[in-house]
Amino acid sequence: MSNFALSAKKRTILGRKVKQLRKDGLLPANVFGKKIKSQAVTIHAKEFIKIFADAGESVLVDLGLDGKKTPVLIKNVSYNPITGAPVHADLHQVDLKEKVTAHVPLEIIGESPAVKDKIGVLLKNLDELEVEALPNDLPEKIEVEISHLKAIDESVKISDLKIGSGVKILTDLELEIVKIAPLVSKEAEKMVEEQAAAQAAAAAEAAPEVTSGGEVKQDEAKKPEEAKSVE
Repeated sequence: MSNFALSAKKRTILGRKVKQLRKDGLLPANVFGKKIKSQAVTIHAKEFIKIFADAGESVLVDLGLDGKKTPVLIKNVSYNPITGAPVHADLHQVDLKEKVTAHVPLEIIGESPAVKDKIGVLLKNLDELEVEALPNDLPEKIEVEISHLKAIDESVKISDLKIGSGVKILTDLELEIVKIAPLVSKEAEKMVEEQAAAQAAAAAEAAPEVTSGGEVKQDEAKKPEEAKSVE
């Protein structure tokens, strides 16, 4: 049994008509799996948001449907681009004896001496990893220890992580999760901005002034006669 549970009801409303379901506080979803036919359902949106925030895509959820409870993984959540609210989700019914793939979030733990001593700044390149494991072996999260990062360019790669033997990482092992980059101070940023402004001003002064008619003003460019006398 999972620590999370969702209740679902069969859904006959499809297509654009599902907008009304969302207005009523329901989230359209699909239940799918290897041994079942895809089934349209609805779940309470608020209940889903609360559970998904804790379970993510790697923690089993007990789905109550037709008086039965089956283990599922939440997948492919779609969001409203304006409000950010979920508008659809897939629920993958799993066989506890068959391996599945899932995206597991990464959690940074510890404190980098390089950051603490203001030697550098921590860059985070990845937020999650794709893994394969039996449903009950899927980790809720994967910890990334950074307390050993003391100098610029030091990093933690996926290959450096310690993960249970029953979990296979599918993401490229050579990718860097975090890295210490040079610290750019506010003073340095201001200096770069001032230098750029000075260069722009110098370029503007060097350019001849042009009238609205496209002619170069005489005080900015020598007349032909003056140019000839100089020669």
